[in-house]
Amino acid sequence: MGHRAAVALRDAIWPVTCMTCDTRVQASGGLCPDCWSATPFITGAACNLCGVPLPGEADGPARCDDCLTLARPWDEGRAALVYAGGGRRIALAFKHCDRTDMARGLARWMHRAARDLVDAETLFVPVPLHRWRLLRRRYNQAALLANELARLSGGTVAPMALRRTRQTAGQDHRSVADRFENMAGAIAVAPDAQIAGRHVVVVDDVLTSGATMAACADALRAAGAKRVTALVLARVAKDR
Repeated sequence: MGHRAAVALRDAIWPVTCMTCDTRVQASGGLCPDCWSATPFITGAACNLCGVPLPGEADGPARCDDCLTLARPWDEGRAALVYAGGGRRIALAFKHCDRTDMARGLARWMHRAARDLVDAETLFVPVPLHRWRLLRRRYNQAALLANELARLSGGTVAPMALRRTRQTAGQDHRSVADRFENMAGAIAVAPDAQIAGRHVVVVDDVLTSGATMAACADALRAAGAKRVTALVLARVAKDR
């Protein structure tokens, strides 16, 4: 059987479909035109610390109102999507519906958003889950993304570099101040992690207040990280 015939047979038996619907697409990890148009990619001016879209044209590094008032112990940040519409549906499916197959396609979007920041010297570290939450969910979505980002950039991944020192209550419906208090001291660097002098990219699926990201960055700074970058799939925006 020739290559073309084998590909045609494979596509007939296991058709390549859109990540969020059953429409056929040309490449795995892609979106159909309708789902693409419903997904709010961040492509214009954005906050240099959290990635949230900003009005106007991109003209050098800028900061949103939140990042002007809240502690951001990392150096810069990027997000691929706004957590709204199709972006919210994609993030929730990946996180809660066992859609681990989405990791490669989502990481490509994240890599595109941060391609000016990452290279072969970058160390990718996922936001950790507490062991009991990991047991219930069966996978850490941030670790899946970090693995793919390391592959795309040629960098390395340290999936266990950060750990939860205690189980925290859920962050939903908490005020910003409560979110930061809830995460205070909840994350630490593993004793055997090689962090000192490295450029560390902290990877997560969604950034809301930034409390969890700040706890990770604080721990990495204390361990001697030279530079800390926040990279997330989706950023919550107040006006969406």
